[in-house]
Amino acid sequence: MTDPTSNAPPESKAARAAEAAAIRRRWITLGEGVAVLAVLISAVTLYLNWADKREERDREAVESRKASARAATLVLRAASVEDGRIALAPSDPGQIVQSQTVRFPSALALSPVDTSGDARIEAGWFDGTLKRARAKAKLPDESVGDERLPVAIATRFTVGGEAHEDVALYDIGYGIKGGWIAGHRVTLRGIARVKGLSASGAQAAVDARWTRLSARRP
Repeated sequence: MTDPTSNAPPESKAARAAEAAAIRRRWITLGEGVAVLAVLISAVTLYLNWADKREERDREAVESRKASARAATLVLRAASVEDGRIALAPSDPGQIVQSQTVRFPSALALSPVDTSGDARIEAGWFDGTLKRARAKAKLPDESVGDERLPVAIATRFTVGGEAHEDVALYDIGYGIKGGWIAGHRVTLRGIARVKGLSASGAQAAVDARWTRLSARRP
C-alpha cells in the first residue's frame, strides 16, 4: 500500500511544511509571551512588596524619632514640698536624673548650685540673697499670693540607658512672710517650667525674666 502523501505534488508538501512551521512559531511566540508576562507580574509583585516594606520602615523610623524626641524632652515637677525643700522628679517615670546645675538671677549674686542624683531646690540656697534683692528692687516685704523666682536648670538624665541633657527656664513659686522680731521667711510653693533654653543663653534668659518679674507693681 502506498503512502497517499508520497504522490502529492511537491507544492502541497511544501505548503503543509510551511503551515506546520508557522504553527510551531505561534506556539513558541505564545509561550514566550506567557513567560514574559510571568516575569512582569513577578517584578510588579516584588516592587509592591518592597514599597510596602519601605513605607512600613519609614513609618517606624518616624515613630522612633518622635519617641526619641519625647524621651529627650524633660519636664520637672515638684514631687514634694516640705521644710524649705522641693524634691524634683521628671514627669516621665522612664527618665532618671543623674545631676543638675541650677543658675540664679545675677541680681542675687549667687554661684550656680550643682546636685548629683538627689534633684532638689532648697530655700537655704537663696533665702537671704533673695530678700536683699527684693529690697533693692523695692518689692514688698511680704508677698501677695505666690511670688516667682526664675532659675535655669541644666539636667543630665538617662532614658533607656541613653544620656541626654536638658536646659530650661523654671519659675520657683514662693511666699515670704514674717515680722520684725522673727524676721521674714521664704516658704517654697512649687516649680513650673517656662520654656527650653540653649546652654549659652541660659543666664541671659534668667536675668531678663527676673527684671520683668521684679519690676515695681502699681
